[in-house]
Amino acid sequence: MKSVKPAKLNALQNKTLAILQQLAKHPDSCEAVEDSTDIKITRLPHAHGSHMHVGDFVVSSKDASGLDNPSVLVALTRKGLVREGWETYLVITEAGQSLITGLEDKFMSHSDH
Repeated sequence: MKSVKPAKLNALQNKTLAILQQLAKHPDSCEAVEDSTDIKITRLPHAHGSHMHVGDFVVSSKDASGLDNPSVLVALTRKGLVREGWETYLVITEAGQSLITGLEDKFMSHSDH
């Protein structure tokens, strides 16, 4: 079930959610949450140079700055897209996984390495 983009996500929140959605699809960066449809992110990407690898994609470090921004993560939590407790572990909810960001191919490019 896909939902429409909430009008209240700003650009950085939307980009951060799109990155989390990609991480939730890649087996090297996530694991299932027991008795839930939520996904725990087990490995956040680290920037090297001006970019970082997110699953099979490359993302500008600038576009991924929301991963380190508590205000962005608080907003995503308040909207039910990320679970509370993100300071210790990051869990993307079913709502967060299914939300259409509209950015799926706008700022990520396929990695060549």
